Amino acid sequence: MNDFDAIYQQYGKTVYCFLLSLSRDESLAEELTQETMFRAIMNINSFRGDSKPSVWLCQIGKNLYFEWLKKSKRTIPIDDSLATYDSGYDIAEAFADKDIANQILKYLHELEEPYKEVFMLHALGDIPLTRISQLFGKSDSWARVTYYRAKAIITSKLEEGEK
Repeated sequence: MNDFDAIYQQYGKTVYCFLLSLSRDESLAEELTQETMFRAIMNINSFRGDSKPSVWLCQIGKNLYFEWLKKSKRTIPIDDSLATYDSGYDIAEAFADKDIANQILKYLHELEEPYKEVFMLHALGDIPLTRISQLFGKSDSWARVTYYRAKAIITSKLEEGEK
């Protein structure tokens, strides 16, 4: 493991994919991959060989990612934490059925603001949540949470209606 190019060629893609899965940001994953390789080369003597080199490199990458999170005061994307609350009911697919679409529109009309507007802009207007957050002067997280709460309210009402 003395040649930087050889290490990068052999493990770069693995580290990049790992960091991409953590960050969900291609440019950040690239930057952290390069920094990971640089730190690995600088600290090659600390590699004891207790694990595979790819595991050691991914550990360095993970530590760099968490350092980046602390420095930038960002959090892990909220989509992951909200996924546990998603019932799996696909509202977009439900719009294909006119009866269900009418029910969705009825429930949408009953929603309070800003849930109604955020849901309409994103689900019906196909406006990205980042753009919606800018329109409201709020954070991206606020837009995601507002949209998913609106979706959860409509979904639960649809599921209640099916019973």
